[in-house]
Amino acid sequence: MTGALNGLRVIDLSRVVAGPLCTRMLADHGATVIKVEPPAGDELRTYGPPFGEDTSGYFDGINRGKRHICLDLSRSAGRAVLRRLLADADVVVENFKAGTMDRWGLGYERSLVHDHPGLVYCRITGFGTDGPLGGAPGYDALLQAFSGLMTLSGGPDEPPVRIGVPVVDLTAGMLAFSGILLALHERTLSGRGQMVDMTLLDAALSLLHPHAQNWLAHGTAPKRLGDAHAQAAPYQTFQTRTGPVLLAANNNRQFAALVSRLGRPDLAEDPRFASNGERVAHRTQLAEILAGLVADADRASLADDLIRAGVPAAPVNTLPEALAEAQVHHRGLVIGTGRRRELGVPIALSRTPGRAHTPPGLRGADTADVLADLGYSAAQTAELLRDGAAYQRTDPQEGTTSS
Repeated sequence: MTGALNGLRVIDLSRVVAGPLCTRMLADHGATVIKVEPPAGDELRTYGPPFGEDTSGYFDGINRGKRHICLDLSRSAGRAVLRRLLADADVVVENFKAGTMDRWGLGYERSLVHDHPGLVYCRITGFGTDGPLGGAPGYDALLQAFSGLMTLSGGPDEPPVRIGVPVVDLTAGMLAFSGILLALHERTLSGRGQMVDMTLLDAALSLLHPHAQNWLAHGTAPKRLGDAHAQAAPYQTFQTRTGPVLLAANNNRQFAALVSRLGRPDLAEDPRFASNGERVAHRTQLAEILAGLVADADRASLADDLIRAGVPAAPVNTLPEALAEAQVHHRGLVIGTGRRRELGVPIALSRTPGRAHTPPGLRGADTADVLADLGYSAAQTAELLRDGAAYQRTDPQEGTTSS
């Protein structure tokens, strides 16, 4: 059984988060991905833990399933290797500073679209390459702030809060993955590749539903409500004897089931809580009542009981608790053992399932092998390594040395 993307050849020139996540998703589903790093490596390798090693958890989580080579693309010999890599590639992903590929003579519009008309070229930037902020640097936190996303998190009387994962970077990577698949599908009809122009700004704005539409269509600006939902109630956390639990009774049936299980069926007939609109209007009074009803409960038992009654509820897990949940393991979302544990493949296909394979390598671990595949002789490879146009690091524990 092979992956859905078996036979697809991808050149990954990207670094940090968005691009590498995109190419890891392609690799998870069978694509051959060659990750090209500078001799110093992708800086995400230094984002520990562990610190001081050639890799990190941050790097490993989005770089499995790839072959790793190092090229100095500022040198003509390094770019010559890249040209050979691109000769039979289906997809290339890059997130260099705007104009870098053009400066190297490898820009899509000026060069690659003519030399490789079937190539799908995915460019990921912060704000795009033109316009008032074209070429400006973009980072996840910067775009959370610029897009207004930060202002949606936090309590009513608290400052805006950055979401605790690189949500803009991750979203950009997933959208880039989708864009590449769209371009590949269209290529089956036209025989031509195209540019997938992904920006962190686009990704950040795509996350603003429903608040952006409420503002654009109705002039209603969002207010920070902590963990409460602006358009539904009850939809927030409540403190129990053993920790917080989230209750999400979105409709009248769920609300009636909730208050019945909590011993207050009369609340479903209370005019203040008879519809979602009324519950939202009286969310403070409702929250006070529910808080009193669950204060002495055990969060896990309460959530389990409510779920069985058809009421959406969940304990507010810590990350270690979440990764230990039985359903998480049932779905294959945590795999491996020891330090080789990692998240599984989140897209489940019935006939051609993806799989996590080949752990991330050291910087340039596959440089010599890839060069040999491209037709470079041993002497030519040695010259590239000696001159610094290419780099290969091997594991000292194997008794070898770095080149």
